[in-house]
Amino acid sequence: VVDDGSWNREDVAPVHQEFARDPRFNFILLPKNVGKRKAQIAAIRCSSGDLVLNVDSDTILASDMVGKLALRMQDAEIGAAMGQLTASNRNATWLTGLIDMEYWLACNEERAAQARFGAVMCCCGPCAMYRRSALDLLLDQYEAQYFRGKPSDFGEDRHLTILMLKAGFRTEYVSDAYAATLVPDGLGPYLRQQLRWARSTFRDTLLALRLLPGLDPYLTLDVIGQNLGPLLLAFSVVTGIAQVAVTGTVPWWTVLVIASMTFVRCAVAAFRARQLRFLAFSLHTPINIFLLLPVKAYALCTLSNSDWLSR
Repeated sequence: VVDDGSWNREDVAPVHQEFARDPRFNFILLPKNVGKRKAQIAAIRCSSGDLVLNVDSDTILASDMVGKLALRMQDAEIGAAMGQLTASNRNATWLTGLIDMEYWLACNEERAAQARFGAVMCCCGPCAMYRRSALDLLLDQYEAQYFRGKPSDFGEDRHLTILMLKAGFRTEYVSDAYAATLVPDGLGPYLRQQLRWARSTFRDTLLALRLLPGLDPYLTLDVIGQNLGPLLLAFSVVTGIAQVAVTGTVPWWTVLVIASMTFVRCAVAAFRARQLRFLAFSLHTPINIFLLLPVKAYALCTLSNSDWLSR
């Protein structure tokens, strides 16, 4: 258990002492707050298991999740494996319901497709298992990530996954290993999370591009699609707004194409998941257009900002 420089250490000391009586627990008291990545590395270096499980503090694991990930890790060529994420508070608000569907799509479309070619591009932080022998080769690189001369303090899961692929290991997705995580229930926290994730994605894209020639061509198509898709959507929206401003006419063809693609995607998801609620994911399209695209543009212009944005 790593105490990352708690300012109230005298208050939490009794908790440390109570658990320290159990020989399964070992406490590491860092002298100052150094952030998640360095605290994570301190724990990895002081532990001894063949497999390392990374779990976020707001995540609840299914009782068989660890066993299912460990079973997949029996293949020595696999350096990391992630499970399927759900939102533990999906029924709290309309937004948490949308995020839960977004997670399903990210896991069972994006990650599942990437896993067919042995290269999940980001093993998510809430439930990812790593091979210690692989971590031993990568920890120094992982710890020393800098961007424009400043330490990179977020995006740990994506960067570590890319380092695994760079070292020649496969990364996998295990669809029946479930973990439920708490998701933002308001637009403010959600947009701050998306801003942090967008910066991380942009920072690691160049590193990922260098890997693509050695991976299956599908991964190249996937990376191009994920980066080119938002640009094309943004271009369509900007030209549509310009048409309204200049000519006073509505770009109905643009609206129709975007609406049609939204319906097709949601209908396919509803069919594959056998859940009609995915038709409601169409509400995510206006959020994407009017909120997430501007956030991604802002992220691209502020890549050097490493604020965690959630404290």
